[in-house]
Amino acid sequence: MPSRCWRIAHTESSLGWGGQEIRILTELTALRARGHTMLLAAPKSSGVYARAQAAQFPVLPLAESKLAFPTNVLRLAGWLRRERVQVLNPHSSRDGWIAGLAGRLARVPFIVRSRHFEVPVANPALSRPVYSLLADHLITTSPKITAQFKTLFGFADDRVSTVPTGIDPELFSRLGTKAVLPAPADQTGWPVLGMIAVLRHAKGHITLARAARRLHDTGFPVRLVFAGDGPYRFAVEAELARLNLAHCVQFLGHREDVPDLLRAMDLLAIPSLHEGIPQIAMQALASEVPIVGSDVGGIPSVIEHGKTGRLVPPGDDAALATAIRETLSHPDATRRMTSEGRRRAVERHSVAVMADALEAIPRPATCSTSVGPPAKPSSPSR
Repeated sequence: MPSRCWRIAHTESSLGWGGQEIRILTELTALRARGHTMLLAAPKSSGVYARAQAAQFPVLPLAESKLAFPTNVLRLAGWLRRERVQVLNPHSSRDGWIAGLAGRLARVPFIVRSRHFEVPVANPALSRPVYSLLADHLITTSPKITAQFKTLFGFADDRVSTVPTGIDPELFSRLGTKAVLPAPADQTGWPVLGMIAVLRHAKGHITLARAARRLHDTGFPVRLVFAGDGPYRFAVEAELARLNLAHCVQFLGHREDVPDLLRAMDLLAIPSLHEGIPQIAMQALASEVPIVGSDVGGIPSVIEHGKTGRLVPPGDDAALATAIRETLSHPDATRRMTSEGRRRAVERHSVAVMADALEAIPRPATCSTSVGPPAKPSSPSR
């Protein structure tokens, strides 16, 4: 239990349910368990809103329409004042502006902006105010993102913290049930290559499909399993059809049984074109599942090539095919990597380590005064 507990509100404008939203819910849960009061403001139809509400966190619904921007700012500011929020943490572009302005209006002592992905900032001049004037601190998920923002905006070392997402080592382990992934009779015994990711271009599903085609062409047939939903499915299906691989691919859609899915895979692929630190990488390490990933973004800070997995250049399907074949053809070397990966995941990437790092971020003196609950609690669905 920390020496000081705070009232912390997170905001998120995304409607989806992926790594970023899972990270938010993980923080809410982990810090509430340590005595902090955790709140959330998000669109009512979003994945994180529904899950936070089900977990009995106080929630404020934000309007989805861009035209509701001024209304969202004023409603959120009033809610922050009523809830006596001491720390405000926006996560996405739109809510970064909404929460930043609302937080300043409500005089929230400490506004922390999170940045989850290593993608170029489209308009640095326009983005500078939301990261500088409307936020007091920046949290990133990888050292590369931290370095990017230090260079881009000239942030000092104490202005940015790198806090990778934590995982539960007990939930993610090689012990436990395996998901059932039925194979056609003529594919029995083929290695199962899996991806657990939102179906979008940047995740690299097509790169894996092309690598699988290369493996088939060299007498090393594999099955593909894609868990996750997203707008890119039609493009992936079209490429699989072009490659004549549709018969050996399973699209599972969104799944909640991620630990069971990992235990059912012979290898997890993370062929991202850009990335922060994917939670699935740490989950796979803890589960002792062999990993081949792209040498991009925050992935190398989790997967060390030749030590805990294998890395290849992003978008290089030939290199990906070679790395997959090496991983599956050299079980002893791969087993040493997965054992070391489990050790590092427990030591460096647990939920407890993440929570410790979040609590260690220096806060201004105005955050040090304990506050009780609101005098008149606001309705979570108002």
